[in-house]
Amino acid sequence: MEKRFETFTVLIAKINRNIRKIKNQEMADDGLRSPHISCLYYLYSSEGLTASDLCERCEEDKATISRSLGYLEKRGFLTCDSKSPKRYKSPLLLTEKGKAAGKKIADKIDSVLKEIGTVLTEKERISFYRSLTFISDGLEAIGNQSPAKNS
Repeated sequence: MEKRFETFTVLIAKINRNIRKIKNQEMADDGLRSPHISCLYYLYSSEGLTASDLCERCEEDKATISRSLGYLEKRGFLTCDSKSPKRYKSPLLLTEKGKAAGKKIADKIDSVLKEIGTVLTEKERISFYRSLTFISDGLEAIGNQSPAKNS
C-alpha cells in the first residue's frame, strides 16, 4: 500500500512540475508565469470570461487570479470591460498582444498533446481521464470532510 501511495504522489507531483516547467519555458520571454499562462489560455479559448470564471477553470484562488489579471492588464495583454472598483464579475477581453500570446500558448498545448498523445489509444485515454476524475473527486470529497469525520 505504501509503495502505491509513493508512486502515485511522486508521479502526480512530477507531472505537475513538468507542466509548470513547460509553461514557464514557453513564455519566459514575455515575462509570464504559470498562472498568467492559464489565464491567457482560457481567455483565448473563451473570451469574455470573468475573474470568477477563471478561478474555477484555473483551479486557483481569488488572490492568485487577481494578481495575475493585474499583471496581465498592466502589461497590455488584457482589458476589463468595467470601470467599477468591483470588477470580479466583469468580462475580460484580450488585446491584440493577449490574443497573440493566447494563440502561442494554444499552439504549444496542441503540440504537447500531439506528442504525448501517441502513447495511448483513444480508449486508453478515455479510461485514463475517467480514472483521474474518480481519483480527483474522491480526494476532494475526503479533503472537504470535517476533521471529526476523518478520525
